[in-house]
Amino acid sequence: MELDLQNIGTNGIHLRVALAGQGPLVILIHGFPESWYSWRHQIPVLAKAGYRVAAPDLRGYGGSDKPHAIEAYAIQPMSSDIDGLIASLGAERAVVIGHDWGAAIAYGTALFHPERVRAVAGLSVPHLGRGPMPGVELFRKIYKDRFFYQLYFQEPGVAEAELEADVRTSLRKIYYSSSGEGQKVGARIESPAGPGFLDRLIDPDSFPPWLTGADLDYVVGQFRDSGFRGPLNRYRNSERDFEQLAAFDGKLIAQPAAFLAGSLDSVLRMIPGVDMVELMRKQFTDLRYVKLFEDAGHWLQQERPAEVNAALLEFLRDLPSCSPA
Repeated sequence: MELDLQNIGTNGIHLRVALAGQGPLVILIHGFPESWYSWRHQIPVLAKAGYRVAAPDLRGYGGSDKPHAIEAYAIQPMSSDIDGLIASLGAERAVVIGHDWGAAIAYGTALFHPERVRAVAGLSVPHLGRGPMPGVELFRKIYKDRFFYQLYFQEPGVAEAELEADVRTSLRKIYYSSSGEGQKVGARIESPAGPGFLDRLIDPDSFPPWLTGADLDYVVGQFRDSGFRGPLNRYRNSERDFEQLAAFDGKLIAQPAAFLAGSLDSVLRMIPGVDMVELMRKQFTDLRYVKLFEDAGHWLQQERPAEVNAALLEFLRDLPSCSPA
């Protein structure tokens, strides 16, 4: 399957986009800290099944533009990037699928630009609605006496310096700790010697086979070139996101929707005592497909590519007016 990488203008910036196939448009949105490459197993399968697939590097990542301002990474402009991308690709509507922060951006696109989104699917991160307060404020209450990575990420420059000092080690630790394999062995250091994020994560002797050395080489190269400021800025917009989503407080997402996650994904345990999947069901009028993958972790479409591909195709084929030609 031939893959076409193009720089495409949208919302006043340019995104590098991996394109393949012909048919109804499907947008695949990656999360942190990744790139279009996290969808490498889905792009050819969806394209072969009769869909036109577009997987961008989000603003701040890889080959895409990297605005400096923190506010450039709030939910509204990032959702508008996807809206503009759909238009630039000549489509009226698309199915928008996202993983991690990409899931939040997919949900945001469905809210801010409902006319563009035929259906929406999230992987790993559920949509819980706007909530009573910004997420960062909630996490300050929950984790007031403990380290929590999203709070550590708030101060510009601090996490950047730590993650950029040794990009390969940073990515190995992040990917392993949140994987199904890492979660099963409890791959965190109970009493870290240092104050940073990476001090709390283990660098495994060998990595699970779902991320090969060549795969890691590619992603490491992307972050060595682009740095981590743009990706980390997404975490620094919690209060701004809360303001921008005010118009949708209590509003349900109306498009057909799906949610996929690993049973060992730590995101689902981020708010103690809350069943996030059940809470998510209350945020949609048509959450028609929910699937948890046993023993899988956070990097779902890479850890379980064949199963995720089958689930996405099942969801897509059941959508009205979205069957491949």
